[in-house]
Amino acid sequence: MENVSERHQLQSIQSLQSTIRKSENALTQMTQKGANTTLIEKRLRALNIGLSMLENVWHQKPHSYTQEDLTEARNVLTGLMPSIENAFAKSKEGGPQKNLLKRRIQALELAVHAIDDLLQDN
Repeated sequence: MENVSERHQLQSIQSLQSTIRKSENALTQMTQKGANTTLIEKRLRALNIGLSMLENVWHQKPHSYTQEDLTEARNVLTGLMPSIENAFAKSKEGGPQKNLLKRRIQALELAVHAIDDLLQDN
């Protein structure tokens, strides 16, 4: 994990931050419409944990998540991958959407890897 270039670290953190913002906006809209928000809340929590794990590994920022929190976040983040990979495969080659999805996939993979490393250490 430590051998990830600073550029990729920054891109991954920014990608997760962007995904979190989009999820927060979706949560707000769903709440206003009275829709069930359980799934988006679960994903948002997992994304926040993933971001915290990257910041923990690369910037030594402390976290207060339990092994149970980390395991659940890992499962949720892993569960997001197939739909993002499918959208990536369907996106136009060289287009901005393809680049965004590529960075999102990379960020999620790195977050899952960071969680795995932390779980193995405990």
